[in-house]
Amino acid sequence: MPEGPLIYRQRLTTRITHWLWAVSLFFLMLTGLQIFNAFPSLHIGKEAGFDYDNAILEIGAREVGGEVQGVTRILGAEFDTTGVLGLSDGEARAFPAALTIPSKTSLATGRIIHFFFAWVLVGTLAVWLVASALNGHLRQLIPSRADLRALPRDIADHARLRFHHTGEYSVLQKLAYASVLFVALPLMILTGLSMSPGFNAAAPWLLEVFGGRQTARTIHFLTMVALVGFFAVHMAMILLAGPLNEMRSILTGWYRTDGGKDA
Repeated sequence: MPEGPLIYRQRLTTRITHWLWAVSLFFLMLTGLQIFNAFPSLHIGKEAGFDYDNAILEIGAREVGGEVQGVTRILGAEFDTTGVLGLSDGEARAFPAALTIPSKTSLATGRIIHFFFAWVLVGTLAVWLVASALNGHLRQLIPSRADLRALPRDIADHARLRFHHTGEYSVLQKLAYASVLFVALPLMILTGLSMSPGFNAAAPWLLEVFGGRQTARTIHFLTMVALVGFFAVHMAMILLAGPLNEMRSILTGWYRTDGGKDA
């Protein structure tokens, strides 16, 4: 734990939107897997079906030697995933019940919950962008030239588990947060909108930008996987850098620094 002074690091709007994003993304991911189960394959191109061999991921079940087996195909490579994907608890479904909301097979319920939290995410991102632009928080997430020059040193410090508790984000934090806020979340929103028939009628050009509904669906899914990866790294960094100090910061705004001129 650092032993320097406490500073007010996280503003109220930052803390509120952080937790709204966390809740929204949790429900979006698990309801998204419920929706994926209704058509458990991802394709590149504008078409999909029996006449097209453009799937990059397929999860299903088949009978082998009188027994049902879960099978996952990735870019043509086939894997036995019985008990995890394709077949779990004796039920043939792409993702198991423990990873979907609702746990039972219900596409309609999954879509209703998914769309609700999708709009919560959109509204939260809009509020955060306006508030952060007004209070200066937005500028803190944009890496400067000096930050980029310090990137190799910051990578080396993280590799050695040397963390600096200061009042500013490190360059790796800036790049990670900026990638999520300005790339991943907008991409999730835009690809989600491009799969909506109603929005297609209002803005058909968006569907063309992503190369068709099937490609947009694949990008949507892969972006979700990237966000899960970000979450895993984010949690690991919190645990390594000092979970009590990090949680106090995002709950109350107050953060204990190392002290000295960098604080």
